[in-house]
Amino acid sequence: MKEFFRSYVTIPKTLYTNRKLAETLAKNDFKTKYAGSYLGIMWAFIQPIVTVLVYWFVFTIGFRQGQGGEYPYVLFIITGIVPWFFFSDALNGGTHSLVDYNYLVKKVVFNIDILPLVKVMSALFVHMAFILFTIVLSICMGCMPSLYTIQIVYYVIANFCFVLSLVYFTSAIMVFFKDLGQFINICVLQVGIWLTPIMWNAHDMLAGSHPTIYKILKLNPMFYIVDGFRDSLITDGWFWGPEKWKWTIYFWVVTILLFGIGTSVFRKLKVHFADVL
Repeated sequence: MKEFFRSYVTIPKTLYTNRKLAETLAKNDFKTKYAGSYLGIMWAFIQPIVTVLVYWFVFTIGFRQGQGGEYPYVLFIITGIVPWFFFSDALNGGTHSLVDYNYLVKKVVFNIDILPLVKVMSALFVHMAFILFTIVLSICMGCMPSLYTIQIVYYVIANFCFVLSLVYFTSAIMVFFKDLGQFINICVLQVGIWLTPIMWNAHDMLAGSHPTIYKILKLNPMFYIVDGFRDSLITDGWFWGPEKWKWTIYFWVVTILLFGIGTSVFRKLKVHFADVL
């Protein structure tokens, strides 16, 4: 238990001390990820854009879901899928951080505590571009920015903290259990994208008819993030509002607990990382 609470101090202190190094490594990671390809970093944007276009065509043209309330349905999809893209990219990258940087893990003088942070920061660069793209698209489709849009910064930070708390645990386990990466891709990301109301409106479909299922789905922290992005850009609502403040407290309690568990496991296992890798 003492080790658990010590992680709340040790890891954040290490990250703050090495923030410049982490930023430099994150920039290099982002650049080298697409090095050698003709389109370079454009590939970071092509796959998400193609995915959005496919969903837009299927749901808007195929299922004829033209409007999502007072806003175009395509905005409903994009405002939900943009934070999910970051979560997916950061979770995948962070989980593989120690394996990808095994040559640094084996260096005695290098502080490996920052490696999960490097991967999450690397994913953040594309995320910022897509947020800007979403805001521009919203303006083009008649949804002008408002005071609520400012809180998008809060939800980016919340998403960042949540996925960082996860990757400290998953990156440590990945060293010993290589199948974890496939498990995350299939069971967490492929299933999770449908359990999180990205392509469908959970409130309209479940809140009235199946309130228990609706509340269970809201226990997913990414539900809070996705819903928050929509509050910021299209539906107008504050994260401290009368219907949201309890979920805000719940989200941060879960995130803080996961960070404590993840970092304590990471610190306990890291003495064995170099031997296994």
